[in-house]
Amino acid sequence: MTAALRMLAYGVAADSTDEYVRIGESTAVESLRKFVKAVVNIFSEEYLRSPNSNDIARLLAVNEKRGFPGMLGSIDCMHWKWKNCPTAWKGQYTGHSREPTLILEAVASYDRWIWHAFFGLPGSHNDINVLEHSSIFTELAQGRAPPVNYSINAPLEAKKKHFARVQEACRKDVECAFGILQARFSIVRGPARFWDEATLNNIMKACIILHNMIIEDERDPSGVEQDDDYKQVPESIPTTVSRERTTEVQNFIQSHIRIRDRGTHSQLQDDLVKHLWQLHGQS
Repeated sequence: MTAALRMLAYGVAADSTDEYVRIGESTAVESLRKFVKAVVNIFSEEYLRSPNSNDIARLLAVNEKRGFPGMLGSIDCMHWKWKNCPTAWKGQYTGHSREPTLILEAVASYDRWIWHAFFGLPGSHNDINVLEHSSIFTELAQGRAPPVNYSINAPLEAKKKHFARVQEACRKDVECAFGILQARFSIVRGPARFWDEATLNNIMKACIILHNMIIEDERDPSGVEQDDDYKQVPESIPTTVSRERTTEVQNFIQSHIRIRDRGTHSQLQDDLVKHLWQLHGQS
């Protein structure tokens, strides 16, 4: 465990732990593999979960005060350089950085807790392609997401400059989370030295789990008080298999269409522009 934690926190090579813990390189590598796999298997259910009803109420209360009602967190992508990418795969994994990378898509809240982590797509993808492959909207499309009700003002004059400044501040939540993650675990800041994607996936998820553990330990216990009671959503909903045309399939398709609707997106942005201007822009 000491060798594994030193490799995660300091990003050192496996053979550099030889002098400190007196174990060989192969033993240190195997210890790291087993450690991150155990962390992911044991703690994923708690520290890589989606926000529950209480979490949603707290996040909505905080973000409403920031001027973004209905917002849970900020989403962005981070590239992790893959030094030992197989030669046959380098073209597929090389993107704008001219080097093979793996992409992490994450959603972070104001307290830098990472609620969603989708890792492993080749670096040749852009952020929109990653979002298309991600499962972040799966529960929403299937109608299993907790209900979130909010209202904002109708659009009048667009105050784009003020909106851009406030939105930029909120978007830094996930950027700060990436920076803290890389500062705490240097292994994800430097190039990845492993050959197989499964090990890299476990390393990334283990670092995120440990990061969330630290956030939980350092969190202010006197957080935001909320009176909102959001309906709890069961983890699994029983479904029946049918070969007939069902309303569930049609609802699923319509949900995807609504999520991707450009008109709704533009209308929401215009509403937020006016809402933020009335809250802070005139002061």
